[in-house]
Amino acid sequence: MPCRESFNIMSADLGDYCCPDQLRDELSKNPKSLLLIDCRSQSEYSRSHVRGAINIILPSLMLKRLKRGNLNIASVIQNNEAKEKFTKNFKTATIVLYDECSTDLNVNPSSVINLLLKKMRQDGSRASFLLGGFSTFEERFPEYCQSLDHDNTNSIMGLCNLRISDEPTFEGNTGGDSTLSTCSTSSPISCPFPVQVLPYLYLGSAKNSADLAQLQKYGITYILNVTANVPNMFENEQDFKYLQIPISDHWSQNLSSFFPQAIRFIDEARNNKKGVLVHCLAGISRSVTVTVAYLMSRQSMSLNRAYDHVKHCKPNISPNFTFMGQLLDFEKDLNGEKGADSGDEILTSDSEKLSPTSSNCSPI
Repeated sequence: MPCRESFNIMSADLGDYCCPDQLRDELSKNPKSLLLIDCRSQSEYSRSHVRGAINIILPSLMLKRLKRGNLNIASVIQNNEAKEKFTKNFKTATIVLYDECSTDLNVNPSSVINLLLKKMRQDGSRASFLLGGFSTFEERFPEYCQSLDHDNTNSIMGLCNLRISDEPTFEGNTGGDSTLSTCSTSSPISCPFPVQVLPYLYLGSAKNSADLAQLQKYGITYILNVTANVPNMFENEQDFKYLQIPISDHWSQNLSSFFPQAIRFIDEARNNKKGVLVHCLAGISRSVTVTVAYLMSRQSMSLNRAYDHVKHCKPNISPNFTFMGQLLDFEKDLNGEKGADSGDEILTSDSEKLSPTSSNCSPI
């Protein structure tokens, strides 16, 4: 199939496509007119990808929504700069999607690249796929490919481009300004205070955890800190009880191993009719994951329902994909192992790495 010198999307029985030669020519002449979407796994993308491509990965939960046609594609792009680029250009730029080696999308109509392609066209985009995929393009034009190490993108997912100094500090115990900057989320709701998810259960950010006036207003005396380096501001105060989970917002972290402790800690607060704040840095990924896990375990909600409930309370949530996968596994455990006589079995089977404490839980 010959490739034209001009960048015109061609059509055939295999669908609209562009050839590697076409893509190379356009990258060298007019890269700003292109929007490249890498549909492979994060590890493959990190190893190498077409220069300037945006990585979109869809866990099964999001894939089901995409199949139903009710998924906003921009919402699954974790890097905020990439999300802004996609939102700004997806209707005006020529979009080229690629996977590893596809030559005919009709072979697998339910593939991620096929579903994304159909969704983008439905949304009014001019989209095609790269014939032969990344492997063919990389073999022929390696100079137009790069690894994640050479990107300017943020490798930490789900932080919404929030910036923090190496050692975060807060100016005081009354909610003064800190080194945390405002989350640049696209959501119109900035959530400056903790949001109530259930009676006595609140979800928020590091800034919320340092605002004594707000904590007292909502009767919050239990604080679940899902970070490795945000300080427990009031751990020396007799009225507060802390549990700190030293997890970073990164694909390599196993947050699910701490679900049992987190759930018990939240239970303790709610059973005592005390408010409990679950927070991470931005209140977007780690704390959301723990909160969703609690709803699944204690409210018998499916992952879909729990996620939607939390999103209704706090629209700018964005757990990273690894944590979403861990929630999927947790749902399988709950459905497969939780019986009438073993309701807490999965909550006692994981390793006890931390213990709730009112004064001895130091940030790691």
